[in-house]
Amino acid sequence: MKFIISGKNITVTDGLRTAVEDKLGKLERYFTPDTEVVVTLSVEKERQKIEVTIPVKGNIIRSEQVSNDMYVSIDLVEEVIERQLRKYKNKIVDKQQAAASFQKAYLDKEYEEDEEVKIIRTKKFDIKPMYPEDACVQMELLGHNFFVFCNAETDQVNVVYKRKGSTYGLIEPED
Repeated sequence: MKFIISGKNITVTDGLRTAVEDKLGKLERYFTPDTEVVVTLSVEKERQKIEVTIPVKGNIIRSEQVSNDMYVSIDLVEEVIERQLRKYKNKIVDKQQAAASFQKAYLDKEYEEDEEVKIIRTKKFDIKPMYPEDACVQMELLGHNFFVFCNAETDQVNVVYKRKGSTYGLIEPED
């Protein structure tokens, strides 16, 4: 695996780089050698955060973990990604184009699926054109964590969502 490690408000020391490569290196048994693993280490106040993104054809495997110790965060993120890989293996590999990114041993091994993904409710609603800021207000009024709307500026379907720290995010389709 190829590691791309960067830091925000933190210097990526040799010790941190080694810890990341050693811990996330355990995931090597799942991926082909040319798979890229993008790792971002960051510090905000007392929060030591690691974000790991592994792009594979058709999917993105991602985890973000926060603790008061970067080494603990590194341990946690590896466990979460491994659990995701075992849990969703059949769903990931069903998209045959994704199979090229994974080791044959991982593809051949059967893993117990904890839970099947089940959609238990479907809602339909009228999408009204509005600005992202208005969509955030509407989301808050509804008490939801996200809100789907038609962006009045672009005339495209967008999603606003709540982020940590009382901030909001906007998801737009690529052109």
